[in-house]
Formats: sequence, C-alpha cells, structure tokens
Amino acid sequence: MNASLPRTISRPLQFKNGCAIGISNRWKQGQYCSILTEAGIVGCGIYDVKTAGEFGQAIAIAKGTPENPLVDPEDLFEAKIVDMTPKARELGIEIGMSGHDAVELLLASTKSSAQK
Repeated sequence: MNASLPRTISRPLQFKNGCAIGISNRWKQGQYCSILTEAGIVGCGIYDVKTAGEFGQAIAIAKGTPENPLVDPEDLFEAKIVDMTPKARELGIEIGMSGHDAVELLLASTKSSAQK
C-alpha cells in the first residue's frame, strides 16, 4: 500500500434496510473501522461498550486479530459480533451474528421508529 499515513476514509454503504457510512482510520501500527447508522455503530474492538452503554448508545463490536485485523468497513460484514451494549441487544443484535446482520437490525430499527 502506497497511501501515506495517517489516513481516513468514509463512504456510503447500501444495505437492504437503508444506507450507512463506512469509516476507516489508519496510522502507524494501528487502525480501526466502523459502520455508522442513525441508530448506532457496528465497529471493531477498539470501541468500549461499557462507556457507550452508560450513555444508552447502541454499539456492537466485532474483533479482529493481529494476523487478520479489521481494517476497512467491509471487513465487518462477515466478522462475528463478540460484544454489545444493552441498547444494541434491545434492538435484536446477538453474540455470534455477522456484522452485516447487525447493521441491518440497526437500520431496520430506525425505519420502524420513523413509522410510528
């Protein structure tokens, strides 16, 4: 990769239940990625669910490894959810589901609340 560091990217990602924003930030020996929706975030293990939970936020995280890090937002699609806030659990997100499915649930929750 020839891109200089640090770098940040963001791009729209289309899902069945709506559009989200994929985000990736990289620096020397580090990176994180996330998918941002109106209802919450599906992100990598850099996010602290305890603090987010104290603020009532819907955050679900997947965890990469040093050998297979989560770098780009699309890496979260197949990654398995390993932890979440109580609000994310309320919206139907479960341990072991794919990041893609978790994003769909966040997007669906926004659609259903808009219809009320």
